[in-house]
Amino acid sequence: MQQLQVNELTPYLQDLVALLIDCVDDGASIGFIPPLARDEALQYWQAVEQSLATPERVMLIALDDQQQLLGTIQLSMTAKPNGHHRAEVEKLMVHTRTRGQGIGKALILAAEPLAVKHGRHLMVLDTRLGDVASALYRRVGYQEAGQIPGFALNGEGTYDATVYFYKRLSTASKEP
Repeated sequence: MQQLQVNELTPYLQDLVALLIDCVDDGASIGFIPPLARDEALQYWQAVEQSLATPERVMLIALDDQQQLLGTIQLSMTAKPNGHHRAEVEKLMVHTRTRGQGIGKALILAAEPLAVKHGRHLMVLDTRLGDVASALYRRVGYQEAGQIPGFALNGEGTYDATVYFYKRLSTASKEP
């Protein structure tokens, strides 16, 4: 796993664009509707790169031995004063050609110590109801908190429910 900082996305930019398009076109519910245009994907990653200049955004990438991009994950550190203990998992993506090899699991488990390093001890995330990602999250210790029906528009023009998950990373907090 490699953590990227601001101005470090450029060597991976075209691969990140291709990854985002691959995941969206495969049906991933990550904020976009298929088919995803290259320009829209490029604009997204350019905005992510700018957000890496803030302490609220962390990004990891997984590379193979030939430095080919396999997947990525982002953490959004809650900036609200009452949420400085939380980090939200955003855009966990693994290329369709490399799924089932433990890359998603490795990415999310690598992100957790980074959240702790930023003073966060509660991870939250959401995923579409029925997505295979739910099984991954459960396997690595995330608990389902609830569901919201009709949460996100899908590529077929209907609405899917989302499932919220959380995981406590440490017991060093003041909460019960």
